[in-house]
Amino acid sequence: MSSFWNAAKAKVQLRLSVQRLRTLQQKKEAQAKAARREIATLVERGKIETAKIKTEAIIHEDIYVELLEILELYCELLVARFGLLDQNTREPDPGVAEGVCSVIHAAPRTELKELHILREILMHKYGREYSLAAIENRGGCVTSKMTVGTPSPELVDAYLKEIAKAYGVPWSPPGEEVENAEVESTEPQQDDQPKDNEKTADKANPQKSSSNTPEPTKPVVETKKPSPEDDFDILARRFADLKKR
Repeated sequence: MSSFWNAAKAKVQLRLSVQRLRTLQQKKEAQAKAARREIATLVERGKIETAKIKTEAIIHEDIYVELLEILELYCELLVARFGLLDQNTREPDPGVAEGVCSVIHAAPRTELKELHILREILMHKYGREYSLAAIENRGGCVTSKMTVGTPSPELVDAYLKEIAKAYGVPWSPPGEEVENAEVESTEPQQDDQPKDNEKTADKANPQKSSSNTPEPTKPVVETKKPSPEDDFDILARRFADLKKR
């Protein structure tokens, strides 16, 4: 084990990192809410291009917040499996390897000094060669959620549409407006047909049309509350949900 490794210090740094990651997520989410409100106001005023530029920034912030959430989960995982992390090995145990690799790879993309210190501790523990492999993501040890690309125009439009909808501002991309108009123009013809059929059926069977028998009510099914899970199961489920996004 490297002479730089201090188990007590590493555990403290992991817990500090979890707290700071959580706090930063809350701060970023509050900022994003204010930004979305501003974007909706721009759309309402007809300043669509400006709104799109700000929407790109929102997308990047959402990706960043998701990165913070992933790193928080990995730090929690390293705390839960600290016994594996504390082993005297040249490479991390498979049970913690993904977390170690992700922290070394992605910590520089955050402004959290606690996470930077944790990264240095892990790099000293596992050495230069392993650290370079993690930084370069050799072997694909880092999840694709940690990579950032430029959002496509379609994604920007989809985001902008949802933001406008959330604040009650009517807006859709130009192509969708045409499609909606075509659907609306055909809806009255579709609605007329069932009415004509109903009238024909009523004339053929007047006794049935005058019947006012109420439909049977469906029984109410009580839903059982899920049984409590331990912390490790909850953590695993959060990981699985993140990877599906």
